[in-house]
Amino acid sequence: MNPRLLALAVAVVALPVAIMARDAPVTLKDPSAFAGIANQDARSIALFREMGKVIQSPRCINCHPRTDRPLQGDDMHPHSPPVARGPYNFGASGMECTTCHGRDNVDFANGEGSIPGNRKWALAPISMAWEGKSLAEICAQIKDPASNGRKTLDQLIEHNSSDVLVGWGWNPGKGRTPAPGTQAQFGALTKAWVESGAKCPAA
Repeated sequence: MNPRLLALAVAVVALPVAIMARDAPVTLKDPSAFAGIANQDARSIALFREMGKVIQSPRCINCHPRTDRPLQGDDMHPHSPPVARGPYNFGASGMECTTCHGRDNVDFANGEGSIPGNRKWALAPISMAWEGKSLAEICAQIKDPASNGRKTLDQLIEHNSSDVLVGWGWNPGKGRTPAPGTQAQFGALTKAWVESGAKCPAA
């Protein structure tokens, strides 16, 4: 067979596979997938790394910025139009989050995207900033009541499992990639992580 035709045939077959791989959703493993790790500390760290798929996704990082300006989009660019955190993480006076964000996602008229919405829409406090941090640094923050909203580890399980704003990450509206897996899976991983000692990665 002509080498050029062979190369073309391979490319025709490979391109759809590459596109599918690129667009394939990121999944979460069930806590049972880590049961074979005999060392409890190693298992706990592995569980948190799996949680990190959600924690470090755009759906979480965008609302946990290191500055007073939220991020947006899957590429995590600065919010447009420019907005400020404000004194209560809810926007500046006269330009609060609810100026544009309602209780629900609202599709654009042209059908190409949406304005996100949730009844608890707000930025995470600056003490919970995750943007630009390693998973180890985020883990330390999450465990520290001084930087996690005064939550115990049990309260953190409840927060990750059922908080409606956390849950928005899996229902982000048109034009956004949902967080990996489901909130139920994320909550189950959090519970398993806490029960295994809530250990953090070294880096």
